[in-house]
Amino acid sequence: MIQLVDVTKTFDRFAAVKGANMMVPKGAIYGLLGPNGAGKTTLLKMMAGILRQDRGTIAVDGEDVWENVRIKQRLLFLPDFVYFFPHATIRQMADFYEQLYPSFSRGRFMELQSVFGLDPNKKIQQFSKGMQRQAAFWLAFSVQPDVLIMDEPLDGLDAFVRRHVKQLLIEEVAEREMTVVISSHNLRELEDLCGMVGLMARGVVQLERDLDELRAGMHKLQLAFRDGCPGELAERLDIVHREERGSIVLLIVRGEKRRVEETVRAFHPLILDVLPLSLEEIFMYEMGGDAHVRETVVS
Repeated sequence: MIQLVDVTKTFDRFAAVKGANMMVPKGAIYGLLGPNGAGKTTLLKMMAGILRQDRGTIAVDGEDVWENVRIKQRLLFLPDFVYFFPHATIRQMADFYEQLYPSFSRGRFMELQSVFGLDPNKKIQQFSKGMQRQAAFWLAFSVQPDVLIMDEPLDGLDAFVRRHVKQLLIEEVAEREMTVVISSHNLRELEDLCGMVGLMARGVVQLERDLDELRAGMHKLQLAFRDGCPGELAERLDIVHREERGSIVLLIVRGEKRRVEETVRAFHPLILDVLPLSLEEIFMYEMGGDAHVRETVVS
């Protein structure tokens, strides 16, 4: 488990992260969403023990991350811009990773060669940006870390490779209970991968939710009544958004689906349709009037 409590980081009087709180359960894939400049990279680097927070605590399995060699040997950080030694081949980088991480598996490295299809004896700097990112994933999965932290890792990958990487992540989590934190500025990129998400804006984690709970707790209703929508109905429902389109009333409501339907049926609607909500819509309604955060889910 990863836990952050009241984490703050300031650079030259600029507060990049301000009192951030997060909790990532063991074996979860957690998506950290936010527009560019939200503070995601700074937060991830502190989580990985690369930067030290000015205030607050960051712990993995109850232990502080900063200068904790035992924890860092179980944790791997995959940055937005991956660094490789000049003129190094993938095989040479694998030799280096094997020295750093006791969990590195040479067998897993050989097994994944057929998945990524890269020449391990070719210099990495001769690869394209997308192929270099594939090499980084190849090495990361060979390390077999308990915790994998990734900053915008899917940028530069084509759809075919992205699908393979997502499948490998899901398999690692299912088989080894690896804990994954992955940042992105785009909800669409993560909604089929993550079980939990946090929304970050202006240096603060403003919303943290289980995706299944989000889906189950908000509904879109399309209604029609003989004499218009009863005022008493609005008092009995937790309405987030309301639109009227002629005789049709569209409501976005919070609550348990069965109870919401029972409440509406008590007023004998002519039409009652419960329509699916996309995750984009759910986040937009959850964040209400915060336009800066809504950029995250509509980008």
